[in-house]
Amino acid sequence: MAELLTTDQTRPPVLATSVWGVVLSSREIQFWVLQFAGWLGISLISYVSLNLWYNQPQLSYVLHNVSQSLLGIALSWPLRLVFRSYWSASWTSRAAIISVSVLVFALAWAVIRLATFQAMTGEEGLWADFGGWYFPSIFIFGCWAAFYHGIKYYQLLQAERDQLLTAEATQKEEVLRRISAEAAVKEGQLTLLRYQLNPHFLFNTLNSIYALIDQGAGERASAMLLNLSQFLRYSLEHGANRSVPLAEEVDAVKLYLAIEQVRFSDRLMVDFDVNEAVNDALVPSFLLQPLIENAIKHAIAQAEQGGSIRISGYATDDRLNLVVEDSGPDRRPDNQTAVVGSSVGLANVRERVATLHGDRGQVILGESALGGFRVNLSFPLVLGKAGDIDD
Repeated sequence: MAELLTTDQTRPPVLATSVWGVVLSSREIQFWVLQFAGWLGISLISYVSLNLWYNQPQLSYVLHNVSQSLLGIALSWPLRLVFRSYWSASWTSRAAIISVSVLVFALAWAVIRLATFQAMTGEEGLWADFGGWYFPSIFIFGCWAAFYHGIKYYQLLQAERDQLLTAEATQKEEVLRRISAEAAVKEGQLTLLRYQLNPHFLFNTLNSIYALIDQGAGERASAMLLNLSQFLRYSLEHGANRSVPLAEEVDAVKLYLAIEQVRFSDRLMVDFDVNEAVNDALVPSFLLQPLIENAIKHAIAQAEQGGSIRISGYATDDRLNLVVEDSGPDRRPDNQTAVVGSSVGLANVRERVATLHGDRGQVILGESALGGFRVNLSFPLVLGKAGDIDD
């Protein structure tokens, strides 16, 4: 006695013609199934409540009972067309059309079924009791109209819900694609930054080895070359990881400093002050090496007596702090922070921290208590395994 939505307002924005045809066909089938089920159900109710109650088992009464349901099916079909024609009208107009239509079609049904009842059963003089036929007809057609509109509105809400879910799913897919694209860009940026370090470091080290060989310091050159091979092996083993535990990063730093100590001999002193509680904290791989390289270039190499470098690591308020500081050169420039802060290595570190942690990462430059330059890296403390950083 009702149908699924067929109005344009309920159609999805994009549907293939063939698919839409199947949907329409399915709705038509559902309408007619409900039509026959509802009206034949009225026949069954009438049989129980009238034929059996008033002891009218004759075939003519039963056939009239069935015929009035078939007549109801025939009359409610054009009623459906009327409702569909005025579906987009205003509420007041539709309410008036529904009321008038129900009265008119109920009147037609009552007149025809009363006339056929007298003709099929031979009973006469029933027109005086026409109200007893008309008012139940109004009730039945009113229920038909209520079911029709109720199911239509239910399907309209379902269609809108499906469209919202589809739009939400599309939006989520778009967000995921955008996040994936941003992650790919970020990964590419980090890879490029990493590749900037290795050639620079390798060039400086090989240049130092050549200088030692040229000076005749073969043993020192051999020791430096051995340490370089170990450092490069470490780099190959960990180069694929975006992040490593701090303890492994410190091991890499020690290998690098072992190379530099061969070069500077007793002119380079190193002090490590890393809290054991942050050994498992994740840091970008090879983050400290360019800072130490800066310290050696701008402080140790510029001091006749050499100097010292201190590497510290500790946690405060769920943040990891890594500090690299040096004792400074013999003659400090007017603005050492500006000079060292403009170096390629420090710019590389600053960009890697910003790329991984955004505003949560900080690179703070200042003067060290050792007398030279101080770089403090601060970003969220994350514990885990190598490669787990995913900011």
